[in-house]
Amino acid sequence: MRLGVISDTHGLLRPEVFEVFRGVDHILHGGDVGPAGILTELGALAPVTAVHGNTDGWELRARLPQVATLQLDGFEIVVTHGDQFGVPTPTIIQAAFPSAEIIVFGHTHRPVLTLVDTVVTVMNPGGAGPRRFKLPPSVGILELEPGIPPRGRLVPLEPFDDA
Repeated sequence: MRLGVISDTHGLLRPEVFEVFRGVDHILHGGDVGPAGILTELGALAPVTAVHGNTDGWELRARLPQVATLQLDGFEIVVTHGDQFGVPTPTIIQAAFPSAEIIVFGHTHRPVLTLVDTVVTVMNPGGAGPRRFKLPPSVGILELEPGIPPRGRLVPLEPFDDA
């Protein structure tokens, strides 16, 4: 199973996302979506599991949870924006969701793909929307196969430069 991982779109869904997510089986959105239409557009590619972030309006907060849990290909997955932890780190996020095998979060706009306790894959795909902190916008891809640790990669949506 191939997952597209995205966060912090803030109302901007870049055309490159459609190229990177071509053929994904499911999309995980880590919050700060922007208008609900972003989820509709992503939903044209694959089913979407999304959470609200700290900048999302009341319409999305009423519709989306702060934390979503799901099971895909036998993996226990948690998706959260992470703002409830201040500045979330992989260690803080993993401690909050000890039964999760894969944790997706956002909020910091800083891409992270790491293992915590050698068994938990933690990914922050970075900010996919408007560029912040001189970081290139990015998304992530996770490949799931039962009985094999998840494989993941971070995908910049534009080249890194100091602009």
